Amino acid sequence: MRAFRFHRHGGPDVLQFEDLEADTPGPGEVRIRNEAVAVNYRDILMRRGAHAVKSLPSAIGLESAGRIDAVGPDVSGLSVGDRVACAGIPEGSYAEMRVVPAARVVPLPDGIDTHRAAAMMIRGMTARSLLLETYKVKPGDTILIHAAAGGLGLIMCQWAKHLGATVIGTVSTDEKATIAASHGCDHAIVYTRDDFAERVRAVTCGEGVPVVYDSVGKATFEGSLRCLRRRGVLASLGEASGDPDPMPPRRLGALGSIYLTHPSLSNYIVTRAELIAAAGDLFAMVTRGTIKIPISRTYALADAPRAHADMEARKTTGSIVLLV
Repeated sequence: MRAFRFHRHGGPDVLQFEDLEADTPGPGEVRIRNEAVAVNYRDILMRRGAHAVKSLPSAIGLESAGRIDAVGPDVSGLSVGDRVACAGIPEGSYAEMRVVPAARVVPLPDGIDTHRAAAMMIRGMTARSLLLETYKVKPGDTILIHAAAGGLGLIMCQWAKHLGATVIGTVSTDEKATIAASHGCDHAIVYTRDDFAERVRAVTCGEGVPVVYDSVGKATFEGSLRCLRRRGVLASLGEASGDPDPMPPRRLGALGSIYLTHPSLSNYIVTRAELIAAAGDLFAMVTRGTIKIPISRTYALADAPRAHADMEARKTTGSIVLLV
Protein backbone atom coordinates (compact mmCIF):
# COMPACT_ATOMS: atom_id res chain seq x y z
CA MET A 1 0.00 0.00 0.00
CA ARG A 2 0.98 3.67 -0.12
CA ALA A 3 0.89 5.97 2.89
CA PHE A 4 2.22 9.33 3.97
CA ARG A 5 4.93 9.67 6.60
CA PHE A 6 7.29 12.46 7.59
CA HIS A 7 10.89 11.91 8.67
CA ARG A 8 11.42 15.44 10.00
CA HIS A 9 9.29 18.38 11.02
CA GLY A 10 8.69 21.23 8.61
CA GLY A 11 6.47 22.50 5.81
CA PRO A 12 4.11 20.49 3.59
CA ASP A 13 7.08 19.25 1.57
CA VAL A 14 8.22 16.96 4.42
CA LEU A 15 5.21 14.71 3.75
CA GLN A 16 6.45 11.70 1.80
CA PHE A 17 4.09 9.30 -0.03
CA GLU A 18 5.81 5.96 0.52
CA ASP A 19 5.34 2.33 -0.50
CA LEU A 20 4.80 0.30 2.68
CA GLU A 21 3.77 -3.25 3.48
CA ALA A 22 0.14 -3.42 4.56
CA ASP A 23 -0.28 -4.51 8.18
CA THR A 24 -2.35 -7.55 9.13
CA PRO A 25 -4.93 -6.93 11.86
CA GLY A 26 -4.16 -8.58 15.18
CA PRO A 27 -6.53 -9.50 18.03
CA GLY A 28 -9.22 -6.87 18.47
CA GLU A 29 -8.26 -5.05 15.25
CA VAL A 30 -9.67 -4.52 11.77
CA ARG A 31 -8.16 -3.22 8.55
CA ILE A 32 -9.97 -0.47 6.67
CA ARG A 33 -9.50 0.13 2.96
CA ASN A 34 -9.89 3.89 2.99
CA GLU A 35 -12.15 5.76 0.58
CA ALA A 36 -11.89 9.22 2.18
CA VAL A 37 -9.52 10.83 4.65
CA ALA A 38 -10.10 14.03 6.61
CA VAL A 39 -7.47 16.76 6.93
CA ASN A 40 -7.48 18.35 10.39
CA TYR A 41 -5.45 21.31 11.63
CA ARG A 42 -3.99 18.99 14.25
CA ASP A 43 -2.24 17.16 11.39
CA ILE A 44 -0.51 20.40 10.41
CA LEU A 45 0.59 21.05 13.99
CA MET A 46 2.04 17.54 14.20
CA ARG A 47 3.87 17.98 10.90
CA ARG A 48 5.34 21.28 12.10
CA GLY A 49 6.40 19.80 15.44
CA ALA A 50 4.03 21.91 17.55
CA HIS A 51 2.33 18.68 18.68
CA ALA A 52 4.54 15.83 19.85
CA VAL A 53 4.94 12.61 17.87
CA LYS A 54 5.99 9.29 19.36
CA SER A 55 8.95 8.91 17.01
CA LEU A 56 10.22 9.74 13.54
CA PRO A 57 9.41 8.75 10.89
CA SER A 58 5.79 9.29 11.87
CA ALA A 59 2.52 8.39 10.21
CA ILE A 60 -0.08 11.15 10.09
CA GLY A 61 -3.84 11.58 10.35
CA LEU A 62 -6.57 10.26 12.63
CA GLU A 63 -9.79 10.28 10.63
CA SER A 64 -10.93 8.19 7.68
CA ALA A 65 -13.83 6.19 6.30
CA GLY A 66 -14.10 3.22 3.97
CA ARG A 67 -14.80 -0.51 4.07
CA ILE A 68 -13.38 -3.23 6.29
CA ASP A 69 -11.28 -5.62 4.23
CA ALA A 70 -9.79 -7.78 7.01
CA VAL A 71 -10.84 -8.68 10.56
CA GLY A 72 -8.51 -9.92 13.28
CA PRO A 73 -9.28 -12.47 16.00
CA ASP A 74 -11.63 -11.61 18.88
CA VAL A 75 -13.64 -9.04 16.93
CA SER A 76 -17.43 -9.16 17.07
CA GLY A 77 -20.06 -6.99 15.44
CA LEU A 78 -17.86 -6.00 12.47
CA SER A 79 -17.39 -7.89 9.21
CA VAL A 80 -15.49 -7.66 5.95
CA GLY A 81 -17.35 -5.29 3.61
CA ASP A 82 -18.89 -3.13 6.35
CA ARG A 83 -18.93 0.62 5.67
CA VAL A 84 -17.24 2.25 8.65
CA ALA A 85 -15.49 5.34 9.95
CA CYS A 86 -12.63 5.59 12.39
CA ALA A 87 -11.58 8.73 14.22
CA GLY A 88 -8.73 8.23 16.64
CA ILE A 89 -5.39 6.67 17.35
CA PRO A 90 -3.19 5.24 16.03
CA GLU A 91 -1.95 7.87 13.59
CA GLY A 92 -2.00 6.74 9.99
CA SER A 93 -5.20 7.72 8.20
CA TYR A 94 -3.28 9.33 5.27
CA ALA A 95 -3.00 5.91 3.66
CA GLU A 96 -4.71 3.54 1.27
CA MET A 97 -5.31 1.15 4.18
CA ARG A 98 -4.98 1.32 7.95
CA VAL A 99 -5.21 -1.13 10.84
CA VAL A 100 -7.15 0.20 13.83
CA PRO A 101 -8.66 -1.07 17.09
CA ALA A 102 -12.16 -2.39 16.42
CA ALA A 103 -13.34 -0.51 19.53
CA ARG A 104 -12.70 2.79 17.72
CA VAL A 105 -14.62 1.86 14.56
CA VAL A 106 -18.20 3.01 13.96
CA PRO A 107 -20.52 1.43 11.36
CA LEU A 108 -22.06 4.01 9.03
CA PRO A 109 -25.84 4.26 8.67
CA ASP A 110 -27.53 4.36 5.29
CA GLY A 111 -27.65 7.90 3.98
CA ILE A 112 -24.18 8.92 5.15
CA ASP A 113 -21.52 8.39 2.50
CA THR A 114 -17.87 7.84 3.32
CA HIS A 115 -16.83 11.30 2.12
CA ARG A 116 -19.11 13.05 4.61
CA ALA A 117 -18.29 10.52 7.31
CA ALA A 118 -14.57 11.22 7.04
CA ALA A 119 -15.23 14.96 7.15
CA MET A 120 -17.48 14.97 10.17
CA MET A 121 -16.50 12.42 12.79
CA ILE A 122 -13.93 14.33 14.86
CA ARG A 123 -15.42 17.75 14.14
CA GLY A 124 -18.99 16.62 14.74
CA MET A 125 -18.30 14.73 17.96
CA THR A 126 -16.14 17.63 19.16
CA ALA A 127 -19.00 20.05 18.47
CA ARG A 128 -21.36 17.83 20.44
CA SER A 129 -19.01 17.65 23.43
CA LEU A 130 -18.35 21.39 23.43
CA LEU A 131 -21.99 22.44 23.15
CA LEU A 132 -23.54 19.80 25.40
CA GLU A 133 -20.83 19.09 27.97
CA THR A 134 -18.01 21.67 28.17
CA TYR A 135 -20.74 24.29 28.54
CA LYS A 136 -24.33 23.14 28.15
CA VAL A 137 -25.80 25.64 25.71
CA LYS A 138 -29.38 26.60 26.56
CA PRO A 139 -32.15 28.33 24.60
CA GLY A 140 -31.60 32.08 24.80
CA ASP A 141 -27.82 31.89 25.32
CA THR A 142 -25.60 34.11 23.19
CA ILE A 143 -22.29 32.39 22.50
CA LEU A 144 -19.05 33.15 20.64
CA ILE A 145 -17.42 30.71 18.22
CA HIS A 146 -14.04 31.58 16.71
CA ALA A 147 -13.14 30.36 13.20
CA ALA A 148 -16.85 30.10 12.50
CA ALA A 149 -16.34 29.29 8.80
CA GLY A 150 -14.01 26.36 9.46
CA GLY A 151 -15.02 22.71 9.46
CA LEU A 152 -15.70 22.62 13.20
CA GLY A 153 -17.11 26.15 13.29
CA LEU A 154 -19.79 25.52 10.65
CA ILE A 155 -21.00 22.41 12.45
CA MET A 156 -21.05 24.25 15.78
CA CYS A 157 -23.01 27.19 14.35
CA GLN A 158 -25.72 24.86 13.06
CA TRP A 159 -25.88 22.74 16.21
CA ALA A 160 -25.97 25.81 18.47
CA LYS A 161 -28.85 27.30 16.47
CA HIS A 162 -30.71 24.00 16.88
CA LEU A 163 -30.23 24.37 20.65
CA GLY A 164 -31.80 27.83 20.56
CA ALA A 165 -28.69 29.97 20.91
CA THR A 166 -27.78 33.28 19.30
CA VAL A 167 -24.43 32.68 17.59
CA ILE A 168 -21.65 35.23 17.26
CA GLY A 169 -18.77 34.04 15.09
CA THR A 170 -15.40 35.41 14.08
CA VAL A 171 -13.95 34.96 10.58
CA SER A 172 -11.02 36.40 8.66
CA THR A 173 -12.76 37.65 5.49
CA ASP A 174 -16.10 38.95 4.26
CA GLU A 175 -16.46 35.85 2.07
CA LYS A 176 -16.14 33.63 5.13
CA ALA A 177 -18.63 35.85 6.99
CA THR A 178 -21.20 35.08 4.29
CA ILE A 179 -20.50 31.34 4.56
CA ALA A 180 -20.81 31.40 8.37
CA ALA A 181 -24.09 33.35 8.15
CA SER A 182 -25.53 30.78 5.77
CA HIS A 183 -24.87 28.08 8.38
CA GLY A 184 -26.57 29.73 11.35
CA CYS A 185 -24.15 32.42 12.52
CA ASP A 186 -26.27 35.43 13.55
CA HIS A 187 -23.41 37.93 13.89
CA ALA A 188 -20.31 37.23 11.77
CA ILE A 189 -17.41 39.49 12.80
CA VAL A 190 -14.39 39.95 10.53
CA TYR A 191 -11.80 39.98 13.29
CA THR A 192 -9.00 41.10 10.96
CA ARG A 193 -10.87 44.39 10.58
CA ASP A 194 -13.02 44.85 13.68
CA ASP A 195 -12.36 44.54 17.42
CA PHE A 196 -14.39 41.41 18.06
CA ALA A 197 -14.48 41.91 21.84
CA GLU A 198 -16.06 45.34 21.41
CA ARG A 199 -18.57 43.93 18.94
CA VAL A 200 -19.49 41.10 21.32
CA ARG A 201 -20.07 43.56 24.15
CA ALA A 202 -22.26 45.63 21.85
CA VAL A 203 -24.33 42.65 20.75
CA THR A 204 -24.83 41.56 24.38
CA CYS A 205 -25.58 45.11 25.66
CA GLY A 206 -22.36 45.07 27.67
CA GLU A 207 -23.03 41.81 29.51
CA GLY A 208 -20.69 39.49 27.63
CA VAL A 209 -21.24 35.86 26.70
CA PRO A 210 -21.40 32.79 28.96
CA VAL A 211 -18.96 30.83 26.79
CA VAL A 212 -16.29 31.42 24.16
CA TYR A 213 -15.09 28.54 21.99
CA ASP A 214 -11.57 29.51 20.90
CA SER A 215 -9.68 27.29 18.47
CA VAL A 216 -7.33 30.07 17.32
CA GLY A 217 -5.17 30.50 20.43
CA LYS A 218 -2.62 33.26 20.88
CA ALA A 219 -4.14 35.77 18.44
CA THR A 220 -7.60 35.73 20.03
CA PHE A 221 -7.00 34.66 23.64
CA GLU A 222 -6.92 38.10 25.28
CA GLY A 223 -9.94 39.27 23.31
CA SER A 224 -11.79 36.10 24.27
CA LEU A 225 -11.24 36.86 27.95
CA ARG A 226 -12.75 40.31 27.41
CA CYS A 227 -15.88 38.78 25.89
CA LEU A 228 -16.91 36.72 28.91
CA ARG A 229 -19.55 37.62 31.41
CA ARG A 230 -19.16 36.96 35.13
CA ARG A 231 -18.37 33.27 35.76
CA GLY A 232 -18.21 32.59 32.03
CA VAL A 233 -16.28 29.73 30.40
CA LEU A 234 -13.37 30.08 27.99
CA ALA A 235 -12.97 26.80 26.13
CA SER A 236 -9.51 27.10 24.60
CA LEU A 237 -9.54 24.13 22.23
CA GLY A 238 -6.85 24.88 19.65
CA GLU A 239 -3.70 26.81 18.92
CA ALA A 240 -3.82 27.61 15.20
CA SER A 241 -1.96 30.90 15.90
CA GLY A 242 0.25 29.46 18.65
CA ASP A 243 -0.09 28.94 22.39
CA PRO A 244 -1.46 31.84 24.44
CA ASP A 245 0.90 33.55 26.85
CA PRO A 246 0.89 32.15 30.41
CA MET A 247 -1.22 33.94 32.97
CA PRO A 248 -1.54 33.64 36.77
CA PRO A 249 -4.69 31.87 38.01
CA ARG A 250 -5.63 34.86 40.18
CA ARG A 251 -6.33 36.84 37.01
CA LEU A 252 -9.33 34.61 36.39
CA GLY A 253 -10.86 36.06 39.56
CA ALA A 254 -10.19 39.63 38.52
CA LEU A 255 -11.93 38.94 35.19
CA GLY A 256 -15.12 37.80 36.93
CA SER A 257 -14.24 34.41 38.43
CA ILE A 258 -14.23 32.96 34.93
CA TYR A 259 -13.38 29.36 34.07
CA LEU A 260 -10.62 28.31 31.68
CA THR A 261 -10.54 24.82 30.20
CA HIS A 262 -8.78 23.03 27.36
CA PRO A 263 -11.31 20.40 26.24
CA SER A 264 -9.91 17.40 24.39
CA LEU A 265 -12.19 14.89 22.69
CA SER A 266 -10.05 12.05 24.04
CA ASN A 267 -11.21 12.94 27.55
CA TYR A 268 -14.89 13.11 26.58
CA ILE A 269 -15.01 9.88 24.58
CA VAL A 270 -13.04 7.16 26.35
CA THR A 271 -15.24 4.06 26.31
CA ARG A 272 -16.87 2.40 23.32
CA ALA A 273 -20.26 3.19 24.84
CA GLU A 274 -19.37 6.89 24.85
CA LEU A 275 -18.16 6.65 21.24
CA ILE A 276 -21.35 4.96 20.04
CA ALA A 277 -23.54 7.47 21.91
CA ALA A 278 -21.66 10.49 20.53
CA ALA A 279 -21.58 9.13 16.96
CA GLY A 280 -25.27 8.23 17.20
CA ASP A 281 -26.20 11.78 18.19
CA LEU A 282 -24.14 13.15 15.32
CA PHE A 283 -25.57 10.73 12.75
CA ALA A 284 -29.11 11.61 13.84
CA MET A 285 -28.47 15.35 13.41
CA VAL A 286 -27.01 14.80 9.93
CA THR A 287 -29.54 12.28 8.62
CA ARG A 288 -32.42 14.54 9.75
CA GLY A 289 -30.83 17.42 7.82
CA THR A 290 -30.42 19.56 10.95
CA ILE A 291 -26.70 19.75 10.27
CA LYS A 292 -25.12 19.94 6.82
CA ILE A 293 -21.51 18.82 6.45
CA PRO A 294 -19.88 21.27 4.04
CA ILE A 295 -16.89 19.85 2.15
CA SER A 296 -15.29 22.84 0.48
CA ARG A 297 -12.57 20.97 -1.40
CA THR A 298 -11.47 17.45 -2.20
CA TYR A 299 -7.97 16.34 -3.18
CA ALA A 300 -6.46 13.08 -4.30
CA LEU A 301 -4.70 11.34 -1.43
CA ALA A 302 -1.37 11.91 -3.20
CA ASP A 303 -2.03 15.68 -3.04
CA ALA A 304 -2.06 15.84 0.77
CA PRO A 305 0.87 18.32 0.83
CA ARG A 306 -1.13 20.75 -1.33
CA ALA A 307 -4.16 20.34 0.94
CA HIS A 308 -1.96 21.24 3.92
CA ALA A 309 -0.60 24.30 2.12
CA ASP A 310 -4.09 25.51 1.21
CA MET A 311 -5.38 25.07 4.76
CA GLU A 312 -2.38 26.93 6.21
CA ALA A 313 -2.92 29.76 3.71
CA ARG A 314 -6.59 30.04 4.80
CA LYS A 315 -7.78 29.20 1.32
CA THR A 316 -10.32 26.68 2.62
CA THR A 317 -13.59 26.78 4.50
CA GLY A 318 -15.58 23.93 5.98
CA SER A 319 -13.95 20.51 5.75
CA ILE A 320 -11.44 19.29 3.20
CA VAL A 321 -11.14 15.61 2.29
CA LEU A 322 -8.54 13.43 0.59
CA LEU A 323 -10.04 10.86 -1.78
CA VAL A 324 -8.36 7.46 -2.06
